[in-house]
Amino acid sequence: MSPRIKKLIGKLMPKAKKREDFARPNNQTEPDRRVYRNEDLAKITVSSSLSVNLDRLKRIFGQNADIIFRQFRLGLAEQTEAAIIHIESMCDKALINSDVLKPMMLFSQEVGCQLNQHNLLKLVKDFIVTSTDLQEARTLAELVNAILYGKVVILIDGQDTALILGLQGWSTRNITEPTSETVVRGTREGFVETLSTNLSLIRRRIQSPNLVFERLNIGRGTSTPVMISYIKGITSPDLVAEVKRRLQRIDLDAIIESGTLEELIEDAPFSPFPTVLHTERPDIVASALIEGRVAILTEGTPFVLVVPTNFFFLLQSPEDYSTRFVYATVIRWLRYLGMFTALLLPSLYIAVTTFHQEMIPTRLLLSIAAAREGVPFPALLEALIMELAFEAIREAGIRLPRQVGQAVSIVGALVLGQAAIQASIVSPLMVIVVALTGIASFMMPIFTISFPLRLMRFGFMLLAGVLGLFGIIIAFLAVLIHLAGLRSFGVPYLAPLAPLHGSDLKDVLIRAPIWAMNRRPTETAKTNQQRQVSGLKPSPAQPNKGQPRKGG
Repeated sequence: MSPRIKKLIGKLMPKAKKREDFARPNNQTEPDRRVYRNEDLAKITVSSSLSVNLDRLKRIFGQNADIIFRQFRLGLAEQTEAAIIHIESMCDKALINSDVLKPMMLFSQEVGCQLNQHNLLKLVKDFIVTSTDLQEARTLAELVNAILYGKVVILIDGQDTALILGLQGWSTRNITEPTSETVVRGTREGFVETLSTNLSLIRRRIQSPNLVFERLNIGRGTSTPVMISYIKGITSPDLVAEVKRRLQRIDLDAIIESGTLEELIEDAPFSPFPTVLHTERPDIVASALIEGRVAILTEGTPFVLVVPTNFFFLLQSPEDYSTRFVYATVIRWLRYLGMFTALLLPSLYIAVTTFHQEMIPTRLLLSIAAAREGVPFPALLEALIMELAFEAIREAGIRLPRQVGQAVSIVGALVLGQAAIQASIVSPLMVIVVALTGIASFMMPIFTISFPLRLMRFGFMLLAGVLGLFGIIIAFLAVLIHLAGLRSFGVPYLAPLAPLHGSDLKDVLIRAPIWAMNRRPTETAKTNQQRQVSGLKPSPAQPNKGQPRKGG
């Protein structure tokens, strides 16, 4: 066919549609693939036209099946149109029906004669909608954030202001006892994944108007609610400002767990020692706030961050203040002994048996030599094998289901230790040393403080296998120097020992009686250090003058 004939046919015949036009029905529009950012939505104000607002929100949320757009008419003679928008799975449907739809559709008929476009919004707020949590919104960003947080948005035709109602009703976990921080005597309540519930647990313990909760939203994609909690008049304003500065500088896509915040705000990210405390216990957070610290609560996680923290604060248990001070002091000494045992016992065994046999009594030396007879490995390799095996069994016990985890870890340790002894791979004394080290590491009240002890133990063992006791001394001095230079939000990590504060030593190596601890920690409560009045020491009742004693 000649080009001239093709050109003539093209003029006479209608142009064919594109292939994608045939694939899509005529009544279906192209889906909106634009990415909406919060800062762009904040520039768009709410329109007075209901259809315009609904079209904008439908374009933003796209084909989300769980977002409900419920349009209705107010019971007026003019039949004003209105709509509510909410996420089906995050709101209480019963409250929506009773507090929003029913009053606006039925009760508005009784006040219809008083309603007009000038006072419509005010009368809806004051007389029709029955909800305690009610706010106004004038930008599209406020509407979108409210809907995503589980709130209900009310739009009325002719009004350039929307109403936001807090009618959240999602499923939550019940308050239970924390499994990672158990105590014999103390509260059995632990934080949950719901931020409002966690706030109530703190409010119940600190019923003071000076307790402050400030909210931030962090994460471009998640916009996770984060609360900063402190007590005015006790917490240093400089500390609060520093916490806000570190949180406000965070700019990333998502905050799923408080561990992400912990890594982004800590002082020494490469240090094995934690400079931010995370806990599930409301009593620990309450006592920390009273001492002048700051708590950071995150939506969706039961772990609350407490700053600043120091080394001795991580070795304190809430049970220390629930029992008598004599018992608490003895347990605290035992805890310090367990800390040094978990860190130094394997390395001391390696150093003494390898380089310093003259330090061992003769009978004990002969017993060790007889037990090690037939073991093909040196003490260093023997300890490394057993420590790695113990860490693997401990990790496996944590990851296994709870019903079989403890049984598998205990049976595995017994079977593995006995089999290793019978096969002459390790000596019985090494199994005892590793077992005592593991038990000592479980004595730490805060689980995170055991991680640096477990990690540094291998470094101490390597230096002990090369240099003996001199290697242990070098490693210990290096750790001590590192701790002395470490800070947490401006507070020295070894306070109150370095720098030395004599009044704060009552709660370090010992636990002084409650009536003797009149002052708060110096480094955290710089503005208000008085904790209680003096003279609270109890004393027996004195008989009245002129009355004889019983039996006298």
